[in-house]
Amino acid sequence: MKTVVFSCIILSILACKDVNYQKIPKMKKDKTTTEQEWQQTLTPAEYYVLREKGTERPFTGEYNDFNEQGTYHCAGCGQLLFNSDTKFDAHCGWPSFDKAIEGAVNYIEDLSHGMKRVEVTCSNCNGHLGHIFPDGPAETTGMRYCMNSISLKFKKQE
Repeated sequence: MKTVVFSCIILSILACKDVNYQKIPKMKKDKTTTEQEWQQTLTPAEYYVLREKGTERPFTGEYNDFNEQGTYHCAGCGQLLFNSDTKFDAHCGWPSFDKAIEGAVNYIEDLSHGMKRVEVTCSNCNGHLGHIFPDGPAETTGMRYCMNSISLKFKKQE
């Protein structure tokens, strides 16, 4: 009996290892995608941040303490947002950048929670990414794009 169970486990693992998830077609995600379609394609946590303008807890995101070379893309639609050479450690608990790819993001006045801030969204799908603050490195742009890790996907430089 143990041999049969063990064999089933091994076969399941081997069957899954050859699946290339990059080749599975994904729906086109942009400003015309319905909220129902977003709910079907995003995880509940991604949906909460990207579509409901939520915020992940500080110091918990995958890219907070992450320093590989590559590019950061919108987790909702895949649009290029930031280059890794613009990332810096702001010690705030979220990945921070001093410059976005030109035209990749929108800036929206955010008066929620009794604060006056500027929300940053993906210019392709309107997904909530985070906020921008004027307290970034003075030697560069002086801006801090404070982003939610869950709203980003990293692509390693080849």
